[in-house]
Amino acid sequence: MEADLLLIPIDRAGPEPVMRQVYLGLRRAILSGGIPAGGRLPPTRALAARLGIARNSVVAAYEQLLAEGFIEGRVGAGSYVSRDLPEPLELPPPAPPPPEPVVPHAGLYGTAPFNTGRCSLDDRTLQVWRSLTARRLARPDPALLGYADPRGSAALRGAIARYLRAARAVRCEPEQVVVTAGAQQAIDLVLRVLLRPGDAAWMEDPGYPAVRAALAAAGARIIPVPVDAQGMDVAAGIAAGPEARLAYVTPSSQYPLGLVLSMARRLELLAWAHRAGAWLLEDDYDSEFRYAGRPLASLQGVDAGGRVIYVGTFSKVLFPGLRLGYAVLPPALLEGVLSARLLSDWHPAALQEGVVTDFMEEGHFAQHLRRMRQHYRGARDVLVAALRENLPGTLEVEVPEGGMKLLARLRPGLLDTEVSAAAARRGIIARPVSPMFIAAPPIQALMLGFTGHETGSLRWAARELARALA
Repeated sequence: MEADLLLIPIDRAGPEPVMRQVYLGLRRAILSGGIPAGGRLPPTRALAARLGIARNSVVAAYEQLLAEGFIEGRVGAGSYVSRDLPEPLELPPPAPPPPEPVVPHAGLYGTAPFNTGRCSLDDRTLQVWRSLTARRLARPDPALLGYADPRGSAALRGAIARYLRAARAVRCEPEQVVVTAGAQQAIDLVLRVLLRPGDAAWMEDPGYPAVRAALAAAGARIIPVPVDAQGMDVAAGIAAGPEARLAYVTPSSQYPLGLVLSMARRLELLAWAHRAGAWLLEDDYDSEFRYAGRPLASLQGVDAGGRVIYVGTFSKVLFPGLRLGYAVLPPALLEGVLSARLLSDWHPAALQEGVVTDFMEEGHFAQHLRRMRQHYRGARDVLVAALRENLPGTLEVEVPEGGMKLLARLRPGLLDTEVSAAAARRGIIARPVSPMFIAAPPIQALMLGFTGHETGSLRWAARELARALA
């Protein structure tokens, strides 16, 4: 039986997360009788090794099956198919995969022009980073080379808390901060702790596809909440799902439209969360880069009732390869999130934490942000000018006041998925926006990143996009 289980096909380039592919494969085997009632599942480590995937994906799949009653755990003896399942079982029809942009999967991580989420590192930052790393390695602290605190180092948590209080008006103490392997892990841990299969969760419509996939993987019943000029329409969310357990929101820069959640809506959202006993998951993914005035205050900083979970990342402000993010958690959620963390990667990379701590504490982080704001503002202006010069009447460019990307609406008659595919054939990653809508009428627009690209490359890409549309 174990050999059959190990034949679960894993498609890393497919639309489904790896964890969900494992879960669906195991569930299919159970429902079809391929694994009989009482049959033993392989150890998670062995199955992960045979499938060539991370063990935490298998652990998460087992946890989902356990929560749904498909399997049961026996202390010290492993996991077994539940004997309480009825016979015979019929396989339910597979759910249709969520729509995905027509962009090659590998391109999402590439260097092609207009790709989003890319960062620039100037010579000064690189020089400082090399120096700090060498200093840490010259006299390595033994604590940085062994198992560490699942919350992250106390020094880094303190630096993050001080920065967030000053720059984002976040109400937090170091004890509330959990350092994670990027914002996506922080979001995944929170969803695993808070949601049970079938729980309702609000999601901005349109919204961030990766979080939509994470909600689906957690078994949530996604309630799409439309977005207007003031951000998430809270009244519409209450009408559609007043009993929701959680709401995911990007208040400082709505993804993908770039809107700011108005103060009236923020207070309305907080009032609903307090009445309903719901949680608000605030994803503050690129608020450091604001080109007009100071960065906006966080939603968490307005909350006096402790219902907001604040998530941020160093991937956008330093570089994605660092794999460091963080969550600021209400005290009631700390134990659950840390328990889930211990089942995945145990703790952050301690050596990297030490370098980031020094980078922040010695003032390099603030200087880096100032340089990057100036650099990115210049790149934004170059791209806006190039698009207006090469695509007049074809694109309506919305100039963002912050962030790392802009939105370009297409003239009537053009489909963003088709334009995206044509651009990809010319080596350009222009992400279509319409697939990011769930129930609201979609707009036809492209998401174009301007950070982490040379200005000459941005101008070239604008000309190539014009040729693709021609």
